[in-house]
Amino acid sequence: MATSLKKALACEPPPASEEPDLRPVEGPHADEELAALAKAVGHPARVQILRLLVRREACICGDIVGELPLAQSTVSQHLKVLKDAGLIRGDIDGPRVCYCIEPRVLRRLKALVGSL
Repeated sequence: MATSLKKALACEPPPASEEPDLRPVEGPHADEELAALAKAVGHPARVQILRLLVRREACICGDIVGELPLAQSTVSQHLKVLKDAGLIRGDIDGPRVCYCIEPRVLRRLKALVGSL
């Protein structure tokens, strides 16, 4: 595969899986999962980042800082928290990182919150 094609694919959003998530939304494991995801979205800046990524329906490379009234280092920390929780994916594309929403994890969060 040509290098330019690899770079183009690095920032593609993940394919939306239509397979239903059959994991239970109640019980100790689901409660722990919900608590971890809720902690990740427990800051308004992280909620803004998620909304930005969902609205764009594409990966964003470097534009996130310009959309938020926060310093680069602060945005980077928030992105790390979201990535560690699995809510977003960050792919390296040369000198920058392109961020995409992880639709399956976002659907799981919605299902867990909906079960309350």
